[in-house]
Amino acid sequence: MVFGKFFGMFGADLAIDLGTANTLVHVRGCGVVLNEPSVVAITRDGYQTKVLAVGKDAKEMLGKTPGNIVAIRPMRDGVIADFTVTEAMIKAFITKATKKSFFIRGRLIISVPAEITSIEQKAVREAALGSGVREVHLIEQPMAAAVGAGLPVRDARGSMIIDIGGGTTDVAVISLNGIVASQTLRVAGDKLDEAIVNFVRKRHNILIGERTAELIKIKIGSAVPLEEELRIDVKGRDLITGVPQSISVTSVEIREALHDSFKQFVACTKSVLEHTPPELSADIIDRGIVLCGGGAQIKGLDKLLSEQTGLPVYVAENPLHAVVDGVGQVLENIDTYRGLLI
Repeated sequence: MVFGKFFGMFGADLAIDLGTANTLVHVRGCGVVLNEPSVVAITRDGYQTKVLAVGKDAKEMLGKTPGNIVAIRPMRDGVIADFTVTEAMIKAFITKATKKSFFIRGRLIISVPAEITSIEQKAVREAALGSGVREVHLIEQPMAAAVGAGLPVRDARGSMIIDIGGGTTDVAVISLNGIVASQTLRVAGDKLDEAIVNFVRKRHNILIGERTAELIKIKIGSAVPLEEELRIDVKGRDLITGVPQSISVTSVEIREALHDSFKQFVACTKSVLEHTPPELSADIIDRGIVLCGGGAQIKGLDKLLSEQTGLPVYVAENPLHAVVDGVGQVLENIDTYRGLLI
């Protein structure tokens, strides 16, 4: 085990959950060593891009930077929106994860959305290779999440997983090392935040930022009525007077703001179920649906999906780490799980 830790810190193999909202890194032999926002602060001088901060430090700058500094998310809807910045971000996270400024070239496994195109796959591979690794493998996020949630993905039994991340929601039915039916929805955590921003602007004439919207979602967001409805005070800019103002927002209002997004989650789940072979459908009736990702923590979402589908829905034991745990497990046992890789 001591050798495993030494090799993990100075050796080659890493697994990355490259998410739209957060990036998590698993070092072989050490487990998850890094969990930071997928945010990069940069300055641009002509065609030259200089990275100032990555991760937590960069997220603190969101919405607060002067004109010459931009804090951006290089991943959008689960895919690369800015290739150069994504490459720099991966390299910086590898450096942080390995506690050194250079990286011995080795194997890297990255999770990607289930319905990613071949062009998007190529972009992820090239960004990873540009960060200094020798060998890059991809694994679909719902498959990784299923492994991380402890589902029997190699058995001839149907397992259903819903992974609600920052940029995408992946719904998939898995059996015998493969995805039998799946759908990727470009509605997830970021769209929920955006819906809250728009709702508060229309209802209260107050403009709030992304970070405030995310806080509202986490604190009082719900998919079904609560026994005791919640309330939170938030600060923003009054669109009429232009001055800062504090208002109170309730969980009832936020549920209204997120209603359309929840309808899309339900519709996507039903669509995948409709395309699932009957034998596997029988397994899902017995085993239920597993919910993971940051969105799984929204109060009552499991109950809403269960009511709408008529199937039992369970939240994974560690929903935020399900994907990285799965990618890490595949990395640690790559000979066993090689059939899961793209």
